[in-house]
Amino acid sequence: MTTVKKAIITDAGFASRYLPITKTIPKAMVPIGAKPVMQLCVEECVEAGIEEIIIVATPNTKSKEIYDDYFHNKADNVKTLLDKQGKSDRFKSVAEVLDFPKITVIEQDPNLPYGNGSPIVSAKDYVKDEDAFVVLYSDDLILGESDIKVLIEDYEKAPDAKAVIAAQEMPEEAWHKYGMIALKDNGTLSHIVEKPKTPDLAPSNLTSYGRYLLTPEVFDYLVPSNTGLDGELWTVDAITKLAEHGDVIVAKSRGKWITTGDPKNYFLAHLEYVLRNADYAEDVRKIVANS
Repeated sequence: MTTVKKAIITDAGFASRYLPITKTIPKAMVPIGAKPVMQLCVEECVEAGIEEIIIVATPNTKSKEIYDDYFHNKADNVKTLLDKQGKSDRFKSVAEVLDFPKITVIEQDPNLPYGNGSPIVSAKDYVKDEDAFVVLYSDDLILGESDIKVLIEDYEKAPDAKAVIAAQEMPEEAWHKYGMIALKDNGTLSHIVEKPKTPDLAPSNLTSYGRYLLTPEVFDYLVPSNTGLDGELWTVDAITKLAEHGDVIVAKSRGKWITTGDPKNYFLAHLEYVLRNADYAEDVRKIVANS
């Protein structure tokens, strides 16, 4: 049994690139196949044995209400109607959602600075007493084996580590888009070079993305006064500080990371997910082949 029991999943931005749909629903509720992105993140946690999940939603929107409804509404009216229609089997997917481990939905603290670290700080009280916890950015979709499972396995081999971060090899033409990982001589994290302008500035071909295992010590550095680039509160800045005081393990993903952070990459992620998982994948291949 894993000693890592809790996960934070963040979806606390306004997703302006997805307007107008995101004026009504949070971005992580757009579907991949027949499931929203957020559910796929939850399933990744469940595969890894996580027992409690904290979803951090955008403040001053209906996001919290929508997530609470999706994960907690028993939808008895839907079940009754399906039973009457002789379609009770269609409720199975809803029952699976309702059977997930404990899910708590909170709003990001609106008083915190902008940045991907602020949703984590907002959930601090839920994880501060844990040995370690995991963080998922819901922009990031993992196809194949759960990254969270990999992070936990590596942490349990090195329980004195300050953190474990997921990494994936990327082709040179993509290095300028991402945070590229610099390693110490022992193979642990030294620092991350954000969006190197030229290939020679990239310290490796490994990129970091939104899958982390963190110890509560991260909150010593992930504080509102420690803003960085563009005045934002960055998770990787705090992780780099952790690496100055101990080992931050770099775990290579055994799945495939795809971002859904913009409409183009969302479509590509959706397409690849369908081709891997849907029973209508061959129909899609024929359409693409004949286009």
